[in-house]
This record gives sequence, structure tokens and C-alpha cells, in this order.
Amino acid sequence: MTSKAKTVAKYLTALPEERRVAISAIRKVILANLPKGYEECMNYGMIGYVVPHSLYPAGYHCDPKLPMPFAGLASQKNHMSLYVMTVYGNSATEKWFRKAWLAAGKKLDMGKCCVRFKKLEDVPLYVIGELIGRVPVKEYLAYVEQSLETDAKQKKRGKAAKC
Repeated sequence: MTSKAKTVAKYLTALPEERRVAISAIRKVILANLPKGYEECMNYGMIGYVVPHSLYPAGYHCDPKLPMPFAGLASQKNHMSLYVMTVYGNSATEKWFRKAWLAAGKKLDMGKCCVRFKKLEDVPLYVIGELIGRVPVKEYLAYVEQSLETDAKQKKRGKAAKC
């Protein structure tokens, strides 16, 4: 569910109690481990963690008016979600993440970059903290630039992915 809340505080206030507790706990871990340079904001109707335009003026390639997304945290209709862009397309990070999550004894319900969960007890918070803290802004932007360059080459060959 996309929220129309303009601030993180209003987003959290609008959540049912159990979800507010879960989202708040995960948010606290993210903020404690978020490398310097990333900022928290409301983005795409959820709590977002982004590289601001002040550090990356080009913004998000799919919509340059928006800052480059790094992670997101949302309450959806049937579950809560953590979106982590560093897992998407980075096989080493994805492999580490899957292994660390399962080693914590938790069931992993994951798409390409989206981890779905029903309650806080389903989430190994220390794994989230480590994942968020693994990628400094410079490293993330280098990965983004490399991916965009690869996409541009593929586009020339008619094989590029679309936003």
C-alpha cells in the first residue's frame, strides 16, 4: 500500500500498532547502520533511504527528479517489506545475505530486492544492520554507474532492461 504521508513520523503514526512496532524497530537498525551520505525520506509512498541529489545530481535514472534509491521500508496490504537495492544484481551481496538470513534460523521470503515478512520476529535485525552498513555511498554509486553503463551497451544491442 502506498502511503500519502509526507513525513516518516506521519507514516509511522498511520500504521496499526503491531506494524508500527516492527517497522520502527527495523528503521532503528537501519538508521544505526546507515553509512554517511545516505538520507532517510518518504519515497514512493514508503520510508526510503536514498543518495540525495546533493551527492548524486543525476538522481534516479528512471525518474531523475527523485534521488537514487538505496533501500526502502514499507507496510503492504498482506505483509511488510524491506527493499534493498544492493542485493539486486549484486550476486556476491545476494549470496551473503541469503546465507546470513538462513543462518539466523529465519525463513526468507524474498524477490529480487524485496524481503517480505509478517512480523518482527521473522527478521534477524543484526543481518539487516550488517547489510545496510556494508555499502558506502561511493561504492553504491560506482555499482549504479557500472550497471547503467552495462545497460546502455545492451540497449545498443536491443537487450536493455526497462525501468
